Amino acid sequence: MEAAHYIRRHHRHNPIPGRHQCASAVVKHISAPVDIVWSLVRRFDEPQKYKPFVSRCTMHGDLHIGSVREVNVKSGLPATTSTERLELLDDKEHILGIKIVGGDHRLKNYSSILTVHPEVIEGRPGTLAVESFVVDIPDGNTKEETCYFVKALINCNLKSLADVSERMAVCPGSGIKIPEIAYGVPV
Repeated sequence: MEAAHYIRRHHRHNPIPGRHQCASAVVKHISAPVDIVWSLVRRFDEPQKYKPFVSRCTMHGDLHIGSVREVNVKSGLPATTSTERLELLDDKEHILGIKIVGGDHRLKNYSSILTVHPEVIEGRPGTLAVESFVVDIPDGNTKEETCYFVKALINCNLKSLADVSERMAVCPGSGIKIPEIAYGVPV
């Protein structure tokens, strides 16, 4: 199926009436089976496994809807912490939804949905990842600037998700430790 179908089906964000917000979606094709990709995405408690700007994550509660995580952000971004709540976790449909509820950054009223879908890439099992978001436009920024910034972060996260998933697909069960990734480059 096409990405547009999944966006219409799973990625409906309802901007808050009267709020100056932007919303968009990013699509990434990953050359790894959906079960491998989903095994990383669904770990709300371990985003640092593939998100290059996350240095540490502390959970408050078990891994269920309403759980909250405190994320420490690596230097290089205009933030050091983010408090995020798990809004949706559907293992059958492969859907993860989060809402940022605090932190020292400018992403106010930020919500995102990340879905992964099986597809065939060059005759092999692959994954179509789609991440969408809605966020307030900070004072002093334009809609275009805000969307560009958020989409750049999501693109970086999805590229890293692809890199880690594709390495795991090549060496399944090998016990090889996936190296940490800093700014999309293995270290």
